[in-house]
Amino acid sequence: MSNRLEGVAHLAGQTLRTVSYAALYRYTTRRSLALGADVGKVQLTKPAPGLFPLVQDVLKLQARDAKAVADGLYPIPQEESGSFAERIEAVRRMLDDLPQSAERRAEKRFDEAASLPEAQGLPAYYTQNFHYQSGGWLTVDSAKLYDIQVETLFMGAAGAMRRQAIPPIADFVKGRDQRQLRLVDVACGSGRFLGQLAQAFPALPITGTDLSQAYLDEAARFLSDRRTIGFRQANAEALPFDTGSYDIATCIYLFHELPHDVRRRVAREIARILKPGGLFVFVDSIQWGDVDGYDGLLEAFPQRFHEPYFLDYCEDDLTGATGVFAEAGFEVRDAFPAFLSKVVVCAKKSAS
Repeated sequence: MSNRLEGVAHLAGQTLRTVSYAALYRYTTRRSLALGADVGKVQLTKPAPGLFPLVQDVLKLQARDAKAVADGLYPIPQEESGSFAERIEAVRRMLDDLPQSAERRAEKRFDEAASLPEAQGLPAYYTQNFHYQSGGWLTVDSAKLYDIQVETLFMGAAGAMRRQAIPPIADFVKGRDQRQLRLVDVACGSGRFLGQLAQAFPALPITGTDLSQAYLDEAARFLSDRRTIGFRQANAEALPFDTGSYDIATCIYLFHELPHDVRRRVAREIARILKPGGLFVFVDSIQWGDVDGYDGLLEAFPQRFHEPYFLDYCEDDLTGATGVFAEAGFEVRDAFPAFLSKVVVCAKKSAS
């Protein structure tokens, strides 16, 4: 009964969250237009839903998320850190940054991050102003802005989409001693998904890797009370771990920002560090045809935001018999959409 009540309470909270973030999304879009960004000037050849159907689909995802809470797969998640005043401050920072990002978008200027000191030694594909955001992925200010920006873009659903990776992990962990397993989250960013993992599996040792030291520092700050989580700055193309050293790997919202060949190198690296039979759970954008009527949104995304590899990602074969994951040594067990995200569940094939 307690889990069911928690599920109801979570759904109520998430519904309010969706409504508030949808309003913030509308406001920031209009504000960006007023500042001169051409967010409304996209050329679509494919169908796209309006705002109301999108909100309806977000609420369906929130209901699925609440059912997972009611079923005891994970507790009511900690979505954001800090007090209400600190969350309002995050909104203020995002709005203060809008003129800069709008100017960058209007001028199609995305190479500022490459000249930052933090960019030294990093791959050129990484040192761009993705989304036209200030600092790219490299600065402290960017790390502090990221979560409010992404939750606004997805109308409060980013956390719920990430959490769709947790049920397959719960199935894998069930009946095992969590303390004897190891999980790595590749490209952990600011650590919000790591926090959700730690809530669901409090005894599971977890490692978060990222190429951005600023984002790792933000993750460490956010998760300062979580003693089972460690961090490592690392390029996902060459992970600094022994072969077969992890039981579970996750990768959330990385592949759509990687060039075609780099995706394959990263997939092979993740397979390398997993034990035979190990679990890999992938979450990223949906691709062409995954959700009826959504292809126009995918078409618009790289026109509105600097996403140079996104269209290639949309047409890349991830799950086929000769696709990215099969070529890397995985058996694809499941793949399904979760609002604007695609979840793929894989097992590392045993050596023949």
